[in-house]
Amino acid sequence: MDKLKAMQTVVSIADEGSLTAAAAALDSSPPAVVRTLAALEAHLGVRLFNRTTRRISLTEEGRHYIESCRQLLAAVKDAESALTTDAVEPSGQLTITAPVLFGQIYVAPAVTRFVQQYSKVRVNLMLLDRVVNLLEENIDVGIRIGALEDSSLVAQPLGSVRRMVVASPDYLSRLGVPEHPRDLLKANCVKFSGGMGPGWIFYEGGRQFSVPVTGNIEFNQVAPVADACLAGLGFGMFISYQVAHHIEKKRLQIVLEPFEPPPQPIHVIYPHARLLPARTKVFIAWIKEELKDCTPNLGE
Repeated sequence: MDKLKAMQTVVSIADEGSLTAAAAALDSSPPAVVRTLAALEAHLGVRLFNRTTRRISLTEEGRHYIESCRQLLAAVKDAESALTTDAVEPSGQLTITAPVLFGQIYVAPAVTRFVQQYSKVRVNLMLLDRVVNLLEENIDVGIRIGALEDSSLVAQPLGSVRRMVVASPDYLSRLGVPEHPRDLLKANCVKFSGGMGPGWIFYEGGRQFSVPVTGNIEFNQVAPVADACLAGLGFGMFISYQVAHHIEKKRLQIVLEPFEPPPQPIHVIYPHARLLPARTKVFIAWIKEELKDCTPNLGE
């Protein structure tokens, strides 16, 4: 059995979603694809796909095996391309994910410049405010803010951001600058419904505590929260990059800095440190260089 061909076959089945589609993608026939899959499953002693008359789906063992196949096939492709002029210019599909607002402000412009430099790479940038499973969703690189829980990923630090409370100078002139987070109980707070919960988190003496702030306006997006604070409606809690421009222009002022939670790290994450396609390696180096000048302006 040609194991490399078998790996290419099962990866194609997973990508295309059916035996027939995989056969077409491989310029083969459905019976040949079926025979290759059956032979590989017999050799491995496990079922890689659950098959019915209507659909085909990966088993748990299949998901792990397919991911290993992708890495091995990428390594083979890299080894081959190293002997050709293609190695000079990375090519192929690259899928990236990042948080929505951070991605809009920092990642998307960097990706645009990357594609201008490496025109043979096709990039799909997915901006999502949720924790994405890179392996399950076939994403090559992620930009993540906050603690990392998945130890199967490789993470390289890009910088850090702060969670801070701000208000407009006009509002502070009317209400006064708070000296302790408890002072927010007497103030109007503009809330973000997608935040951490009903209370705002602070630290004092190394211990965390929550202040159950209240207000007369709430939004499910960050931008209108910032707009309301700019209009002098009250205090708002943000991640520093979300209002960095307004702070630099002195349209918003940071308060309660001694009580802020510890800074949150920013990482570029990707599966496995070795056997990465050239385009992924080049992009990781690119984004680290691009964002190193951004993070000092994020309120560090």
